Amino acid sequence: MVQIDPRKLPAARKAAMPEFVSPQLATLVREPPAGDEWLHELKFDGYRMICHLNRGAVRFWSRNGKDWTEKFSNLIKALKAFPATTAILDGEVVIEDKQGRSSFQKLQQSMKGAPAAFVFHIFDVIYLDGCNLMKTPLRERKAVLKKLLASAKAKGPLRYSDHVEGNGARFFKQACEYGIEGIVSKLADSPYESKRNQNWLKTKCRKRQEFVVVGYTQSKKGFPGFGSLILGVYDKGKLIYTGRVGTGFSIKQRLELQKKLDRISQSATPFAVKPKDPGLREARWARPQLVAEVEFTEWTDEGSIRHPSFQGLREDKKASEVVREEPV
Repeated sequence: MVQIDPRKLPAARKAAMPEFVSPQLATLVREPPAGDEWLHELKFDGYRMICHLNRGAVRFWSRNGKDWTEKFSNLIKALKAFPATTAILDGEVVIEDKQGRSSFQKLQQSMKGAPAAFVFHIFDVIYLDGCNLMKTPLRERKAVLKKLLASAKAKGPLRYSDHVEGNGARFFKQACEYGIEGIVSKLADSPYESKRNQNWLKTKCRKRQEFVVVGYTQSKKGFPGFGSLILGVYDKGKLIYTGRVGTGFSIKQRLELQKKLDRISQSATPFAVKPKDPGLREARWARPQLVAEVEFTEWTDEGSIRHPSFQGLREDKKASEVVREEPV
């Protein structure tokens, strides 16, 4: 077993293990940054998880602080072999397709059924055996993480999220050609900070983001359940209309979503300004609680999305945090 003394790492400090660490978030950009000071990783299509290991006990926390431990039984077993007494790991839980690509739709399906073959792609270690590593440079944290996972012989559901140094544009192009969601670029010498900043940057191959579901239109094509979901985002604390999505659903998803919408129905529109879309004349409104992930081609000048396709519900994000993502 590998022996690592975290006290010898740069800027490591002895500290009690925190109960929860909010994850560092990436800022959306149009293209990857240039320069060899950047580490570029694949962007996974799953659920971001902060994993706590404490003397044999394993806990998974979602990005908004929900305990999701019971959902990932196969990962708990694997993590018990991790060579540390205490640790906090940051990564993404996914389900992979036959080509080894993460699939959010397959993940959604697996979350509702029997125990599934979840994979945990780990890209950071921010606490290790009594030491807080958040001030330790990323390059050093990843080197330690790689050694720990190699020692654990993590060839099953635990994976080290590798990176390339520099050549971000080329790496991004290859990721898109392979059908990956995008890449995340991180400053090699940066600390870990529990906020969104420009030390971590994300570049997406396709336009895709979360939207608040605020109601639905009736089906006119004989589909079971609704016809389309009505979407919005928050702008300065007020909900604004961003369009409708009527494709990407299976029949089972339509029926399940219809039940959820029926439970949170309300008579009045939740939008601050009534939308001008004539297709909403017979809309059924809902309390703004559900968050949907939607892929689309572009934003219109009026602030709506074109050619949207439903990808799934996000149970790990609060509706109040959903805003229009604009690359910087």
